Amino acid sequence: MAQTFYTDSPEATQALAARLAPQLRGGEVLAFTGGMGMGKTAFTRGLAAALGAGDVVQSPTFALVNEYTGRLTIEHFDMYRVETWEDLYSTGFFDYLGTNRVLVIEWSENIDGALPEDTVYIHIAPGGSESQRRITIEGWKGEI
Repeated sequence: MAQTFYTDSPEATQALAARLAPQLRGGEVLAFTGGMGMGKTAFTRGLAAALGAGDVVQSPTFALVNEYTGRLTIEHFDMYRVETWEDLYSTGFFDYLGTNRVLVIEWSENIDGALPEDTVYIHIAPGGSESQRRITIEGWKGEI
């Protein structure tokens, strides 16, 4: 079942993520899709802040993975430059699967074949105005 939301600012996107955060138990894989500047990092920022990690989120474009620790540990991956299985292995991604960490994956479409069956997909797309975003969450069993 998919749930769709509309936000009108990065702050509203963060607030939506903050509504999801209390329901996380650890071990979830959150796979983001959406173009450059759509709000994937803003959503992650809202998750991390609501989990008590503070305002620490930065796009992991050059580091490939950033870690944020609060009530749960978030591993924030950027798969933008991942093109091969070798590239994916070099990120350490497989070492984190099956742990109690929340995996947040930007540009998940680049590793779609490696994602677990119970992955929660968060699709972020432009809405009706320049600042609006349509955020569709698939695979989440709770109400957000």
